[in-house]
Amino acid sequence: MGAKVRKIVLAYSGGLDTSVILPWLKAKYRCPVVAFVADVGQGPDELRGIRGKALASGADKCVVADLRREFAEEYCFRLLKAGAVYENVYLLGTSIARPLIAKAQAECAKREKADAVAHGATGKGNDQVRFELTFMALAPGLKIISPWKDPSFELTSREAAITYAKEHRIPIAQTARKIYSRDRNLWHMSHEGAELEDPANEAPDRIWVMTAPLSKAPRRPAYVRIEFKAGVPVAVNGRRTAGHELIAKVNAVGGRHAVGQVDLVENRLVGIKSRGAYETPGGTILFEAHRALESLVLDRQTAHYKQQVALKYAEMVYDGQWFCPLRHALDAFIDFTQRNVTGTVRVKCFRGRATVAGTSSPHSLYSTKLASFTMGADYTPSDATGFIRLFGLQMRGRGK
Repeated sequence: MGAKVRKIVLAYSGGLDTSVILPWLKAKYRCPVVAFVADVGQGPDELRGIRGKALASGADKCVVADLRREFAEEYCFRLLKAGAVYENVYLLGTSIARPLIAKAQAECAKREKADAVAHGATGKGNDQVRFELTFMALAPGLKIISPWKDPSFELTSREAAITYAKEHRIPIAQTARKIYSRDRNLWHMSHEGAELEDPANEAPDRIWVMTAPLSKAPRRPAYVRIEFKAGVPVAVNGRRTAGHELIAKVNAVGGRHAVGQVDLVENRLVGIKSRGAYETPGGTILFEAHRALESLVLDRQTAHYKQQVALKYAEMVYDGQWFCPLRHALDAFIDFTQRNVTGTVRVKCFRGRATVAGTSSPHSLYSTKLASFTMGADYTPSDATGFIRLFGLQMRGRGK
């Protein structure tokens, strides 16, 4: 086992995996274990009583850190400005939270004078990479304990974990009948496992938590106005608010109208395809609004190049490479592109969709005179003849 571990800080959510890992760590390492809980907006239901649960499960101490505002303004909004979407539809809700949680966990380990950090991510998933790359980048001296990769960790299935929890009287929400693996934060909620493991099965209506099932969405639309300043959303329906409160407001609107539901088979970093159902109601509204505003103010070359950057940015977030030089360098480019992304966008939420219903900006490059079908003094149609002949010179030569 190597050098003795003196003290461990465990990333603790109170879910099935970390609930059984906590007493397992105590039994194996025989040292104090601090349960670190990151409040990234998962809501009061998940946080209620979590200190007592952690202590009852064997933790020597439980630390709860409120990271909601930092998560919204330094992580989610950077993702939004980048326009980063993984494999066309995934708005990276779990991916973007992990580096912040791991950073705060490492900081907690330093305060607690711990020499090790632990997480409950499985050896098949992406989160193990996101946690461990962050630890390596920010606290390389800490020992990383990953029970799911430990050969002596016998709880190799969720069913086994449930049995272990019952034997050790650890309270859990999961049952053998309903055994979804879920992750929730301010930005989204993910659902995996159970019947979702077969892509041929439709995601059932009962699975949705942040959003209403599409069949129960209101028959009338709702409109929401998002105000942006330099690419960052700053107000909803004319009311300015902190980032985490703004996301919560648009979550409520989108959730009522079943906005942001995605059913995706994705390519994990480790090479496995996995199927998940995701809910990102507020994020979907904000992405649509931001995209519309950019279309109004960015020039063609910048807009097209930024699309390439967005793909790389999304891949890096998904792969856990948040704390690396390239991500910081890309942020510098993105921030420059966002200088004029200021204005207001009206979004219509209806029957599972968020569609733009009007965009305005003081920096708009859109010209009604130029865009109109009516010819005016600013555009001479005959100029296009020579341009097209030169533009198509090689094609014409090849055609001959």
